[in-house]
Amino acid sequence: MLSHIENEALTRTDRGTPMGEVMRCYWMPALLSSELPEPDCPPIRVRLLGEELVAFRDTQGRVGLLDEFCPHRMASLFLGRNEECGLRCVYHGWKFDVDGNCLDMMNEPPDSDYHTKVGIKAYPTLERGGAVWAYMGEPGSQPPPPPNFEWATVPETHRHISKNWQKCNWLQSLEGGIDTAHAPILHRTITTDTDKAGIGINTDFVTGGAPTLEVDVTDYGYQYVGIRDLGERGDFVRTYQYIMPFHQMRPRQSGYKGQAAKQVIAGHMWVPMDDSNCMIYNWVYSFGPEPITEEEWGEIERGYGRGPDDMLPNFRGKGNRENDWLIDRQVQKYETFTGINGINAQDVAVQESMGAIVDRTRENLTRSDMAIIQARRLLLQAAQTVADGGLPPGVAPTYYNARAIEGVLPKGADWRAEMLELMHPTS
Repeated sequence: MLSHIENEALTRTDRGTPMGEVMRCYWMPALLSSELPEPDCPPIRVRLLGEELVAFRDTQGRVGLLDEFCPHRMASLFLGRNEECGLRCVYHGWKFDVDGNCLDMMNEPPDSDYHTKVGIKAYPTLERGGAVWAYMGEPGSQPPPPPNFEWATVPETHRHISKNWQKCNWLQSLEGGIDTAHAPILHRTITTDTDKAGIGINTDFVTGGAPTLEVDVTDYGYQYVGIRDLGERGDFVRTYQYIMPFHQMRPRQSGYKGQAAKQVIAGHMWVPMDDSNCMIYNWVYSFGPEPITEEEWGEIERGYGRGPDDMLPNFRGKGNRENDWLIDRQVQKYETFTGINGINAQDVAVQESMGAIVDRTRENLTRSDMAIIQARRLLLQAAQTVADGGLPPGVAPTYYNARAIEGVLPKGADWRAEMLELMHPTS
């Protein structure tokens, strides 16, 4: 368990908090590129690390991420006009570019130069992998190297990304994602079809026993494995990567409706909107020659409970606390362990059911929680490192070639000897 002080340090992300300062050392996903589909399109609101922001794509295609509120009289720039390389407040006509410079003030006389003396908070952005990333460090500070994850740099035909809004603290969402022990329980089907949803869960992962966990700390976070005894067949070994502060990658089975198997990895990013809400970015990519088709991606999203029929326009799932996450007790009795449709929807239900912020002083952890314990240690150490003026793990580009794989090995085989080169290819 954690102390109350440690729990507060890990879960609070406003500017000036220990974890808030850690988060501001990294590039962070702020929105999907598709939310700003073309130059001069309507702006959108963004909530990130407790800050109310507005994003827009200017005439040249650049993305700006500004304080939502005009520094004149604090009107919302979400109402603004996106025109001629700037976002103009509709109240008095102050106009700002993607760097936060004030270009024009319609309510000032022609000879006024006051616009040169006023600006608005603006964060640097870049686009990778279908997402707009923001660096929210101190003004003038040097951003880290770009987030060139392999999934974010493969061709568009080989990767897909989506997001969904979860109403709870970012840490309990992250901890659910890196917890390999829960998956064959929470996501269990009672029918004989162990991949009823069709989202690529290896049957050995679902039907194997409780895992033995091993965690290797790296300079970007850690890599960890769940080893499941398959009897005479050997050991099913599933590896994962945790990349500070909120990235996870995992292997997934591939081959859609009879297609040849593909080399596919999937993962999530659990990004704090504020202390009681997070946005989960979900991605999948093929690092082999075969693309991931739109049809295949649609089937994946539906299987996870993130299909078009499952989601609201604001990226919330239709299942929520008010409707008990659409739990169906008959389905729970005869078909699936939860009675909730979709693996992602099941995760959301469990994690939101804990409340906005889990009281970790009441926990009773076991050996299967090793990955969670280690993540907490790394995050607390990172908070101390940043407080002392240093940089946390995962800022340097040492994670660029990290992969997650799985397979059946002979009983007692050394998974590191068999898998590490595949998890960190050199070319």
